[in-house]
Amino acid sequence: YVTNRGFTDVLRIGRQARRDLYDLHPRPTPDPVPRDLCFGTGGRRGADGAVIEALGDAEIAALRAAIQAMAPEAIAINLLYSYLDDSDERRIEAALADLAFVSRSSFVLPEYKEFERGIATWLNAWLGPVIERYLRRLAEVVAPSPVGVMQSSGAVIAAEQASRRAVNLLLSGPAGGLAAAEALGARIGATNLMTFDMGGTSTDVALLEGRARLTDEGHIGPFPVAIPMADIHTIGAGGGSIAYRDNAGMLNVGPESAGADPGPAAYGRGGDRPTVTDANIVLGRLPPIALAGALRLDRAAALQAVAALASALDLEPTATARGIVDLANAHMAQALRVISIERGHDPRQFTLVCYGGAGGLHVCALADTLAVKRIVVPAYAGVFSALGMLMARPGRALAQTVNLPLAEASRARIERALAVLTEAGEAELEAEGHTLERATAELALDLRYHGQSFHLTVPWQGVAATAQAFHALHESRYGHALGVPIEVVNVRAAVTMDAPLLDWQARHAQGGADRFVTLVEGLGEVAVVAREGLVPNEDLVGPTIVTEGESTTFIDPGWRGRCDQWGNLLLTRRLSA
Repeated sequence: YVTNRGFTDVLRIGRQARRDLYDLHPRPTPDPVPRDLCFGTGGRRGADGAVIEALGDAEIAALRAAIQAMAPEAIAINLLYSYLDDSDERRIEAALADLAFVSRSSFVLPEYKEFERGIATWLNAWLGPVIERYLRRLAEVVAPSPVGVMQSSGAVIAAEQASRRAVNLLLSGPAGGLAAAEALGARIGATNLMTFDMGGTSTDVALLEGRARLTDEGHIGPFPVAIPMADIHTIGAGGGSIAYRDNAGMLNVGPESAGADPGPAAYGRGGDRPTVTDANIVLGRLPPIALAGALRLDRAAALQAVAALASALDLEPTATARGIVDLANAHMAQALRVISIERGHDPRQFTLVCYGGAGGLHVCALADTLAVKRIVVPAYAGVFSALGMLMARPGRALAQTVNLPLAEASRARIERALAVLTEAGEAELEAEGHTLERATAELALDLRYHGQSFHLTVPWQGVAATAQAFHALHESRYGHALGVPIEVVNVRAAVTMDAPLLDWQARHAQGGADRFVTLVEGLGEVAVVAREGLVPNEDLVGPTIVTEGESTTFIDPGWRGRCDQWGNLLLTRRLSA
């Protein structure tokens, strides 16, 4: 790790923020980089970009010799205020490029906050060589087909360039679902969406108003990841979340998960602790039929696991199973509140898009809790995030710190800074072989009131209009607007190509779906229908269970559904239950 003299402990010190405010004996965060691998050098600049300590050729040569003796696999360079002038970082990069994989902060994250910028650069250096080797082997295997890699922002990057931006891939999996949800919303005519992705170990939720939002406040464990990423809120609640009796003698669920191996008790792979999936089986909401064409669910094993917990709680097994499901629903409903109500949005104005293998069993209950009136369970819901990766746009999300008062910034100055980012994004896309005539750029500013530490991102629409939009957004988010000067922290440009054409074919089901009844606790006999046999516009009245290869949907009483021409299951509230 290469930085300025006197600042080699920045990553070690961090922000000195306590994870637990009242813990008198906090566990120390592991050092990102051991001290003997941190090198201080010249090239220090001030907050105005002026040189305070010059970087000479002799010093660069000495730095190279010291690093060469250690034979590292990767090098991270993070000089102070390099986002204002990165010439010294570039000189160091050029001198070390033949020794190892080099990650430069002014390329990875040219923004203020040396700790966050340094962590991003260090993570990029740590992951870069691994990603580079893996993608090279993958590209060789699938040649001549091109390989695209999903980024945390929801855009795709070519495999040849991905290792240079390895840190941008860290939280890319859930972003695929947002790309698919965006395309789904355009297809069904719904722009305001809340996404609910419940898998085996976690639940991811997000809010879309036409396009997915980006944030720079992500984390990996204790470390901040300030690169642009889809604004997704994640909690440890999934089908494999384990239910247990806590130290207070109360029922609790998660965040510990049974995972895929051994998995829930019903999987028959040795798991004996009750999970949310086991509770759904005990309640009859998940019929013990073939799962994903290969795995049969063992209801007796699920009942045994839940009964053991029920005995410890002095409850009946069915009551315990109801409690497990209710607790899981409460955790997930709170996650949806975080990305909607707590940010000034009314959930009733949004369509809830449910996907992931376990989501369909809980979505109606969550919609009832939040008073949501419309649900979409898309076709291929169990693999929706993977489908989204085929629909994601090639692109780059870039940012640059400018730190200037909005009132003193001319439109021309801001647009020059935005143009630099746009041209950089276009250059990378052109290097991948894309035609720039098909490229579009979404421009935005990170704004804050003078004296604030955090910012809000507002689309660029001219100085006056952007200021007005910031005041309105701040009031919507926090309940008030201030009459103080506004500062421009960062400029942002998201440069993307057209979305790939995916032939989302209409369904041609002729009916005749497999149908039978099963007993559901508290409801008696409930119809079970195979989704692949549903005819478009066929009416389904809850309670009904809809099964398919990758997921199961439980339509609660009070809801009705129909399958549209593309196989999406559209659920709406019944006027009278």
